[in-house]
Amino acid sequence: MENIFKYYQFSAFFKDESDVFSGNQIAYTELNNTHYLIFEKKEDSYTLFVSRYGGRHEIGKLKPEIIETVVENYDKSIPEHRVALRRYLG
Repeated sequence: MENIFKYYQFSAFFKDESDVFSGNQIAYTELNNTHYLIFEKKEDSYTLFVSRYGGRHEIGKLKPEIIETVVENYDKSIPEHRVALRRYLG
């Protein structure tokens, strides 16, 4: 997973303080100035979300305006999971 985070320029993981992600670790990458992909880390699994915030400074601090689950239990060896990620990031 580390290669995916680096390749798509996800931020370092940090603790969610908004309670949207239950205080779990999250990392994000910017799609544009209001839309972001977020990986939530729960123990050894990852869930991918697409979300809308007023700006990156709100991520992990405030509730997003919109949030949608893209892939639960992301597994880079499953083609459908990789396609879902590339759908947003090209």
